[in-house]
Amino acid sequence: MESLLDFQLNQALGASRSGNITAQTSGTTADAARAAAEDFESVFLAQMMEAMFAQVGEDNPFGGGPGENAFRGMLNEEYAKVMSQAGGLGLSDRLTSEILRYQEAADSQGGESQ
Repeated sequence: MESLLDFQLNQALGASRSGNITAQTSGTTADAARAAAEDFESVFLAQMMEAMFAQVGEDNPFGGGPGENAFRGMLNEEYAKVMSQAGGLGLSDRLTSEILRYQEAADSQGGESQ
């Protein structure tokens, strides 16, 4: 799970450094910020659920075995995506506004230096 977050962060940083990020209209920027915030919240929720289910034993009548262990992480990720899209913890709302605020600050600083 941690490697997925590292991968996404490195991809975003690499794209911003290489100049592959193009200027977008405010509607698309807001949509992209919202999508990034929901992705972040879903990763957070998946990690939280993984820690929560780590203590659940396999001694129940319908669970256990190598199949459950292999796919539990993917199930947690899908649960987290659905929870995030349905409103989640409200973290994505705050993250979206912060992302947009940082983008506006970067745009205003970029305009001054040119």
